Amino acid sequence: MTLRRILGIDPGSRQTGIGIIDTDGRHTQHVFSTCLRLGDGAFPERLGTIFTELTRIIREYQPIEMAIENVFVSNNAASALKLGQARGAAICAGVTSGLPVAEYSPKEIKQATVGKGGADKVQVQHMVKLLLGLQGRLQADTADALAVALCHAHASHLKSRIALAGLTR
Repeated sequence: MTLRRILGIDPGSRQTGIGIIDTDGRHTQHVFSTCLRLGDGAFPERLGTIFTELTRIIREYQPIEMAIENVFVSNNAASALKLGQARGAAICAGVTSGLPVAEYSPKEIKQATVGKGGADKVQVQHMVKLLLGLQGRLQADTADALAVALCHAHASHLKSRIALAGLTR
């Protein structure tokens, strides 16, 4: 099987998690992860930082696919709009870099990583560390970004196996 490098994004207007993994469909390895801490500066500048930093990371690590968490419905409309704009900045960085972008709901990501869609942050952190053989403390947004990448690895591997099975019948 071919090795694929996947970029996972957990978007946020104050912190954006970034995780990169390599996978061949059977084995998965951690490549890079970080959290962009965007602070309390002007919102347009924070969006610019998301775009600029993601573009730089894409250029440096050269993933071939990108996956991002969908916006969840929030009680606070202003927060939901800001989160959507942060997602937009991240998606634009991926698309302008030539990456196909897949989107997954929080429930799908938790289901693929932990095995249940209602898992909490601690369970996601634990499973990401276990699945990728990581040691030490893993920041929540970084763990979430790696979980997005893992979810995409599992989902796309399953889709290709289903497609292959359909071709052989």
